[in-house]
Amino acid sequence: MSDSKSLRSQLLSLLKEKSYLKKKVILSSGKESDFYVDVKQTSLHPEGIYLIGQLLYEKLQSGEKVKAIGGLTMGADPLSVATSLVSVLQKNPIASFYIRKEPKKHGTEQWVEGSANLAKEMKVAIVEDVVTTGASTLQAIERTQAAGYVVKRVLAIVDREEGGKETLQKAGFTLESLFTKSDFI
Repeated sequence: MSDSKSLRSQLLSLLKEKSYLKKKVILSSGKESDFYVDVKQTSLHPEGIYLIGQLLYEKLQSGEKVKAIGGLTMGADPLSVATSLVSVLQKNPIASFYIRKEPKKHGTEQWVEGSANLAKEMKVAIVEDVVTTGASTLQAIERTQAAGYVVKRVLAIVDREEGGKETLQKAGFTLESLFTKSDFI
């Protein structure tokens, strides 16, 4: 496990360098905050996405097994793809998918992209870059379930510790995060 600790430490350093901003911002929840963690800056960095994929894959190896991982576009896109790539390298394939913010207006008119690689009733994990209130995570869960998949796990890179974990718990889900606000402050 020391390798996981090393990877986690490397990722935290990179998140602090590339993604952490100490300034007043308005979050997607509408709340004002004195810090921001823009995980996309790290997930679009070559080392960052490698570390994220490794750590999310490792997290999925303990606990209930899933066959796919995905979440709301755009924050979850690189996270789910990186995890899927690592899973293939480990000879334990986990598919990836993403959930549109609104359904496609043409063609299949679907919410979930990647559905050709998923089976109905498949056990899946939802992944988020950052969880604040949990509202967008619940939206991802609801759309995934409506598409016929069974959400068994909910993962995040960062839990801002602002009620999201509790919101998800009330809905019957356990938030598993790689980091919390406390790791940055």
